[in-house]
Amino acid sequence: MSKYDQVIEKVFFDNYTEGSVRVPFAREELAKACSDLGLKRIKNLGDVPYTYRFRRELPLSIKAKCPDDSDWIIIGTGVSNYEFRLASPAKIKPSNNRQKIKILDSTPEIIKRYAPGTDEQALLTKVRYNRLVDLFTGLTCYSIQNHLRTSVSNLGQIEIDEIYIGVNKKGSHFVIPCQAKSPGDKFGIVQIMQDIQFCRERYPNTIFKPIALQFLSENDVAILELAVEEDDVFRLSVVDEKHYTLVLRSDISDQEILRLRNLEIDN
Repeated sequence: MSKYDQVIEKVFFDNYTEGSVRVPFAREELAKACSDLGLKRIKNLGDVPYTYRFRRELPLSIKAKCPDDSDWIIIGTGVSNYEFRLASPAKIKPSNNRQKIKILDSTPEIIKRYAPGTDEQALLTKVRYNRLVDLFTGLTCYSIQNHLRTSVSNLGQIEIDEIYIGVNKKGSHFVIPCQAKSPGDKFGIVQIMQDIQFCRERYPNTIFKPIALQFLSENDVAILELAVEEDDVFRLSVVDEKHYTLVLRSDISDQEILRLRNLEIDN
């Protein structure tokens, strides 16, 4: 077991009582755990909770204290204070039964030549060139920053892959923080919570719409709008989900265009 695993496990069980849905702890307890376990002190104690929030799974001994279909997450509750909280679910992935919406691929050929693949950067690039955030939200959207690293209250340092500002036909303003994932990855509730907290602090007068982006294949993109509900347990839910496929003009027939036109008229 790694040093981080040993430390976080001890801190959890030092504070856990059977049936708890909240397990608070302070940063100094991480240092005490190192001492109690006879381990060399960790220089950057804040990296321990950060690691389990974004990079690594919690030890199996901690996971075993979750009810079915739940996971423990770590949230910040103040300066140098944290809390294990139950989330159900803590992670989500795109569904596999959505109809794919055909969109003519507007990605420049030179971009396809030099930025192929399905990594997060390629995903953000194709979403931007094809205005998929606009199509998904029904807003006119503008990318204002990508790969943002900043800090927010109680959470510390955060990262957001891309931020759009949107406006609707009534002139209302929206902020759309985006999290991008490679194929097969899941979207975590902690990332969505940090995006919402960032929007509250940086753009308090706007409407927040956190969304998740993922390649299903090199030309297929899933977009999900996500929300977090808080009771005793945090819940990550899908507000809306659409799947887009980027195609050549020859891949959309006149019959398909006519069918879509008739659907719009009927609705």
